[in-house]
Amino acid sequence: MERLTGQLSVIVDNIAKVSEVATPDVPATSHPIPLENVFRADVVGEMLTVDQVLQNAPDAADGRFRVTAILGEEQ
Repeated sequence: MERLTGQLSVIVDNIAKVSEVATPDVPATSHPIPLENVFRADVVGEMLTVDQVLQNAPDAADGRFRVTAILGEEQ
């Protein structure tokens, strides 16, 4: 209990110090560096055809990748 009381005292003292510095002319901030959107515009480009997508697939059927079933009956 004594250890926690001492820690709480330190926390309260630090909050008091911050309160002294925080004046109305200093705007509150959530981040010290202004944030801005750094993503590029989303522009549609050339797309691959189904044949191009499947040309190197190990197995394909009906315009889709064919994979081994992982659910259901044991193989």
